[in-house]
Amino acid sequence: MVIEWLKFKVTPERREEFIQKDAEIWTTVLTSCGGFLSKEVWIDPTELTEVIFVIRWATREQWRSVSQDLLDRTEQQFAQQMGNSYQMVESGEYQVRKFPITS
Repeated sequence: MVIEWLKFKVTPERREEFIQKDAEIWTTVLTSCGGFLSKEVWIDPTELTEVIFVIRWATREQWRSVSQDLLDRTEQQFAQQMGNSYQMVESGEYQVRKFPITS
């Protein structure tokens, strides 16, 4: 499993709208992509300008095979709804490693 980790800076008064529009637009598109497993939204109750998405993909190959055209069109649709009220400030990729428990 691979984790796509995205951190956004958002206008505080539009944070909830950002989360809702992301679910309506981005998550809807991602669920149609092969290898998409799940998505979590993390918010810090003391930092109203921060939103983190943790997106789980079955394999790196499936994640990276999502077409750039689809990503660009989805981002354009999202940006039309949210304007310049947000900015991606960090992104990362993580592998989930599981080790057997030995007794």
